[in-house]
Amino acid sequence: MAEERRRDRTVMSTTRTEAYTDAVFAIAATLLVLDLTASTIGEVTTDAELWAALGAMMPSFVAFAVSFGLLSMLWVIHARQFRDISRVDATLLWINNARLLFIVLIPFTTSLTADYSDFYAGRMLFPINVFLATLLGYLSWVWASARGGHLLREDVTDARAQGIGGLAAVLIGGVVAAISPWLGSYAFFLYFLNGPLSALLARRQHSRAA
Repeated sequence: MAEERRRDRTVMSTTRTEAYTDAVFAIAATLLVLDLTASTIGEVTTDAELWAALGAMMPSFVAFAVSFGLLSMLWVIHARQFRDISRVDATLLWINNARLLFIVLIPFTTSLTADYSDFYAGRMLFPINVFLATLLGYLSWVWASARGGHLLREDVTDARAQGIGGLAAVLIGGVVAAISPWLGSYAFFLYFLNGPLSALLARRQHSRAA
């Protein structure tokens, strides 16, 4: 009985966790645009000079678009997870906090990619950042679905299948981190394969279970 009361105190509703997580994602997405300021254009006197200055900002535009797309993908994964997670415990809270640490770092590593893409470290830190955020997101689901789905809704019957999308994102993130020093931002287009890879992994899991 005492252990059950202790467990009740350490398990809570997801409401505050979801609100906090959504706020951190929103702040990170907002911070991304701070690098895109008109002050970096400088003084121009003709349309041609303005277009040339905007063209010089293209790496920043590309980095912003890629980062915003990846943040959106990570948020969608989070939203789908918490559709099926009905409660959180201390372990899940800290895994989620660790993920949010890397989420709020994305604007910083994005600016490194845009400004220091000529350097190996400038190209590597952003994909590693995204990979770690994706990995921790997947580990959130692994923990929530462990021990018979102790943090999931009662009507979730196939926790492994539900986590396939997160696993696919982790696998793609590892490949992106490995090849981005050579392909740059183009490597992130591999994330478009997340849907097909998730479907492939789901079919393999279904065939093994059959």
